[in-house]
Amino acid sequence: MLHDSLMDSGTQSPRPAQDIGTPDVGQRIRRLRKERGISLSELARRAGIGKATLSGLENGTRNPTLETLWAVTAQLGVPLTLALGTGPTIQGTAVEAVLLQVFEDEAVTYELYRLTIPAGSTQVSPAHHEGVTEHITVFAGVLSAGPQDAPLRAGAGEHLTWRSDVPHIYSAIGAQDVHASLLIRYPRH
Repeated sequence: MLHDSLMDSGTQSPRPAQDIGTPDVGQRIRRLRKERGISLSELARRAGIGKATLSGLENGTRNPTLETLWAVTAQLGVPLTLALGTGPTIQGTAVEAVLLQVFEDEAVTYELYRLTIPAGSTQVSPAHHEGVTEHITVFAGVLSAGPQDAPLRAGAGEHLTWRSDVPHIYSAIGAQDVHASLLIRYPRH
């Protein structure tokens, strides 16, 4: 499956990540790939994206979707922020995420995001690398999120946690947009 063409509820097509310095992102991904001794073809295969897509991302000629960036960084075994830098707003097929902070300790990197998910929309995200967990607190709306085959549900003031090393979804249930915080915990290998 190509992550550039992941489907949502059928009302939107995948959108490229926004406000990302694409040439810088591409240069960071190329550096991370080369540091790990992985060929462009092999990384594209592992991430489930086209070789041309990865080449365009690395060369700064393609503006990737959030799903593509997560698929690539998962296969590199690094947090998304190592590719993005800090502070960008990124847009998936349904989720808008604003990176607020990156926290690091000896064994773990944490990324804190502010999320907005429009009412009635759904996004499927690829698996992160092994051991990654996500922790969401919902401030408004009703959210269905978690492993694609067993999503959880939370309303305003409630919290969800799951292992995100499997494909997972985010879905705004009902007529209200979801506003939430997302903390992603990446163990270091």
